[in-house]
Amino acid sequence: MKMSQSISTSNRLAWGAKVSGEFSRAAVGVARRIGVPPSDLMACMAWESGETFSPSIRNGAGSGATGLIQFMPQTAASLGTTTDKLAAMTAVQQLVYVERYFKPWRGKLRDLGDLYMAILWPAGIGKPMDHILFRRDDPHRPKLYLQNKGLDIDRDGDVDKAECCTKVLDKRSKGLRPGYFLDLPE
Repeated sequence: MKMSQSISTSNRLAWGAKVSGEFSRAAVGVARRIGVPPSDLMACMAWESGETFSPSIRNGAGSGATGLIQFMPQTAASLGTTTDKLAAMTAVQQLVYVERYFKPWRGKLRDLGDLYMAILWPAGIGKPMDHILFRRDDPHRPKLYLQNKGLDIDRDGDVDKAECCTKVLDKRSKGLRPGYFLDLPE
């Protein structure tokens, strides 16, 4: 899987037809300021929010994660807020926190895989796509595989970066289909 060959460098914004114009403009601004293709950011938010782009969507597994990029409670606290406050914001307001979250990785996010790693597992940023992130038999972090075993596409007991990014890549592709994308002004 080649993540760096981005189809999102065109003037199309993935998922842009499914959100407000205000949100599209704000998301494009955030993406440009953090140095990533706007469609890649939209794909990550589509995946994390179950395609709702809702600032109040909660993680179904009960982790307490909330919103556009599924902010964890401790992450929200590090950004000077709470998941309850994030959930009460509009999607455009929450994009301010999305930008704050990604700011430390500006210039280090080479492709969609790295952008998604910043959300899921920052230690994976810059690693090759075959890098193993979670192992079923890891004695030091046994819960991590269990929490992420749904990403183990080949069911071999290892979750590599490519497997983690497959769903996000699919969301980018879907978001660039007719009826989903928005043509951006040049």
